[in-house]
Amino acid sequence: MTRGDTPADTQVDLGDVEAHLEDDVISTQSDTRPLLNERDPRGINECLKVTFEDVIAEPQSVRSTDKVWICSHALFEVSRVWFYRIITTLIAVPVSLISGILFAILTCLHIWLIMPCAQILLINTQWLQTLWSSVLDIAVSPFFRSFGKCCAAIGIYLTRE
Repeated sequence: MTRGDTPADTQVDLGDVEAHLEDDVISTQSDTRPLLNERDPRGINECLKVTFEDVIAEPQSVRSTDKVWICSHALFEVSRVWFYRIITTLIAVPVSLISGILFAILTCLHIWLIMPCAQILLINTQWLQTLWSSVLDIAVSPFFRSFGKCCAAIGIYLTRE
């Protein structure tokens, strides 16, 4: 602080930094919130959009009574929805926990083990990449260019007799 400065003159405004940090926290938190309306935004399970008509279809030649058809349709839909809810209530939480742990382990291994090893390999084999590139440019590439130019002059004519 110089002699003429007051403490108010030397203060730093951190409002922009704090707002930026809050935006980062909010964006990180919003990424983990599940989507309630659109639960399959990428269409991964398009094949599971099954309706009653996809499973049970009566041709015109043989038909059950209308009451049997309506009751079957209702029973199919109700049992499909409620058994799915019961089974997911029992299975979804443990499978989600196991999947989260598995992806956390795989992510940690990828970040802290696989990528550093790959980078070490790439750094230590840079000379090999340079050597191989030189061999290709000096010996292999001219041969195949010449061969390509020779083959380019070949013409094939098909005639029917």
